[in-house]
Amino acid sequence: MVSYKELGLVNTRDMFAKAIKGGYAIPAFNFNNMEQLQAIVKAASETKSPVILQVSKGARNYANATLLRYMAEGAVEYAKELGWEKPQIVLHLDHGDSFELCKSCVDCGFSSVMIDGSHLPYEENVALTKQVVDYAHQHDVTVEGELGVLAGVEDEVSSDHHTYTDPEEVIDFATRTGCDSLAISIGTSHGAYKFTPEQCTRNAEGKLVPPPLAFDVLDAVMEKLPGFPIVLHGSSSVPQDEVDTINKFGGKLPDAIGIPEEQLRKAAKSAVCKINIDSDSRLAMTAAVRKVFAEKPAEFDPRKYLGPARDNMEKLYKHKIENVLGSAGKAE
Repeated sequence: MVSYKELGLVNTRDMFAKAIKGGYAIPAFNFNNMEQLQAIVKAASETKSPVILQVSKGARNYANATLLRYMAEGAVEYAKELGWEKPQIVLHLDHGDSFELCKSCVDCGFSSVMIDGSHLPYEENVALTKQVVDYAHQHDVTVEGELGVLAGVEDEVSSDHHTYTDPEEVIDFATRTGCDSLAISIGTSHGAYKFTPEQCTRNAEGKLVPPPLAFDVLDAVMEKLPGFPIVLHGSSSVPQDEVDTINKFGGKLPDAIGIPEEQLRKAAKSAVCKINIDSDSRLAMTAAVRKVFAEKPAEFDPRKYLGPARDNMEKLYKHKIENVLGSAGKAE
């Protein structure tokens, strides 16, 4: 058993309370490797933004659970080296699908876990979420639950449809499970293809324009649970400049589209205090790598293409922190 406190990490409780009160959202960036982690920590350190390092089940299998623990500890020490005296860094399990996985993460030093029972019948979701909460809270680890189903594909999470969260269920769910935050479905989705062309309109330049998020559902949830931390998954904006770079240098991402940043800014000013971003990082990394390979085909030193990828991701993370989520300077 390793406590996250020994690693210098924090849980989300105070972080979320401050975010709701301050009208901003905490960035939750997924990572799988060292370059992503370096970019996240550098961006958060330089902007003094609280940050959530997210690890999916697939990322944990890819990177190794033991290495991840030491990488998280290293992230805290790296942040201090960069001049961030008291780093506010959370290590969070994204889309945990079983009690056993959540328990393993708690025991390995995670400071926050998500149990995703949204695919289960309601009562089974309540029971599973409560089981995780009961164990995690013994170790002061915070727990995120989910109501509603997001469409799209990301790692081992997939659905071909979305189901909006039912505001009538949220009070009962939060009360009976004791969860610390709640992921809801208001039209965001996983992956780089968040909407089909049929769901969108096209502007004068022929670019896809996605439908608006269901802010009426968010407002209804906030009315039922005033001041309760709300989470948005599948909130990458799929930057078109990165998509264009990928396609220019041999990629094939036709009609990739994400959530407009102005809608995320609006959400961040509400009770939405955690916004998950994964695909944007993947796109930034892939665009930079493809560019190097295309322009310097003789290059084979990984540092020469992963270095630019890391820099491009850092630039993306800073943009999200400063211009979209509003979390810069909130962890001085």
